[in-house]
Amino acid sequence: MNLNVSVGHRLTVYVWLVVLMVLASGPVAVRADGAPEQDSLERVIRAQLQAFSRDDDEEAFSFASPAIQRGFSSPRAFGDMVRERYPEVYNATTVRFREQVPHPGFVVQRVQLRDPNGLYWDAYYRMERRDGGWCIGGVVLERVAGGI
Repeated sequence: MNLNVSVGHRLTVYVWLVVLMVLASGPVAVRADGAPEQDSLERVIRAQLQAFSRDDDEEAFSFASPAIQRGFSSPRAFGDMVRERYPEVYNATTVRFREQVPHPGFVVQRVQLRDPNGLYWDAYYRMERRDGGWCIGGVVLERVAGGI
């Protein structure tokens, strides 16, 4: 019996386990007035993507959570990491916001992206509260078979 599993397969399994745990966690996040928080989450993600499209590392860095910011020596170092490890995010040509899934302490926002090569990706953004607003606590990418 061959128990060797590819890294890509393990990553896919990990992503789905995280997604399933988050989906099981409860109802959609709402503001005090009862309106969905989708718009405010989307604004933060969209603003960071627009900053990337302008090569504005400083502005893009401002949307990252404090924990992420502490992990980089400068906004430029953060931008370099995203350009190298997440070119699908940095160079997204199409962005479509999908469902949000709340979790104690954060919300996961699924965003469908298309990269310059025409490939499609699901980006699972971990959104965290900061100073009454939202910041990006991380993103996990998964290649989508087919299109959006």
